[in-house]
Amino acid sequence: MAQIRIDNLRKEFGAFTAVQSSTFTIEDGEFFMLLGPSGCGKTTTLRMMAGLELPTGGQIYIDNEEVGQKPASQRDIAFVFQMFALYPHMNVRKNISYPLISQGTPRAKVREKVAEVVKILKIEELLDRPVGGLSGGDRQRVALGRAIVREPKAFFMDEPLGALDAEFREHMAEELRALHDRMGATTVYVTHDQLEAMQMGDKIVVMNHGVVEQFGVPQKIYDWPATKFVAQFIGSPPMNFLDFDGTVERGATGVCLGNADFTVPEQLQSHQGKLSLGVRPEHVKLSDAAPYRGEILAKEYLGTTQIITLATANGSLKARISSADPATVGETVGIELDARKLSLFDATSGRALLSTANKETLQNG
Repeated sequence: MAQIRIDNLRKEFGAFTAVQSSTFTIEDGEFFMLLGPSGCGKTTTLRMMAGLELPTGGQIYIDNEEVGQKPASQRDIAFVFQMFALYPHMNVRKNISYPLISQGTPRAKVREKVAEVVKILKIEELLDRPVGGLSGGDRQRVALGRAIVREPKAFFMDEPLGALDAEFREHMAEELRALHDRMGATTVYVTHDQLEAMQMGDKIVVMNHGVVEQFGVPQKIYDWPATKFVAQFIGSPPMNFLDFDGTVERGATGVCLGNADFTVPEQLQSHQGKLSLGVRPEHVKLSDAAPYRGEILAKEYLGTTQIITLATANGSLKARISSADPATVGETVGIELDARKLSLFDATSGRALLSTANKETLQNG
């Protein structure tokens, strides 16, 4: 398998810049997610890594070899597409074995490798069936088998579960992650689904308008988003923002909203002007004694929890609380925020004032 390193990667289509100076490293054996909304540049980035698009600028290293201008056939990678891309006139066995046959692999070795792959994917009973009659999940397994059988340096997957229904998609996501863990393969996976990225990925790159907004492990990205875009894109419901004007000095550990003071983690940057205080819904609690107040506008029952929507002087706020906790629409209640989990953002640029790169140092120090 392989380490993959991206340095200042850029792609332009005429006057349009699809990817802007992306830099990140995918370690050997990682399950790496490229996450973002449609049109953010994630698929273009993957296609450049695979050799299906040539970059306008920057470097792509696979196993410390610069491959940015090499064709896909010289990069030793396997690509799995959303729409399966199987050969409809061939059965399952021939689809899986085709890459080896086209390379002149001896027939005995082909049979051996195909037997190994179908056992891993649990599709032994499908070997002699035509691919046209298979379910979407089984066709995706065949597409994976055709990629695995070559034993490439890395697997590139462009929304491979996007064509499946929601229930089976979740099941296949679990299977795909388990398959990765058994093989120890370097896998790069494109998705617009933040739940899929959080469920499967070792590391995540979040992209928006061709720019890498944040890069890191799922928990760190969720807890300490680097930008308001990341905070809103990841999480359901997304992070709340309470907007206010104020001054924050480097080293500050508190802010004031109206008549209420809130403790925040130590800030690493100064700012004066429009600010946004960010808090996840699960870190909001209702408390009669709290000085900060809000009116309950709506509540949504979700089984063990409920989502409460509140109107405050600084904007709308959602709280995820236990379904057993009382909440009446129209009631004015006190609001507590978990001081350990609050984020401050420059409201204009959207950048966090607390550097996520230094957050672990603060937490452990």
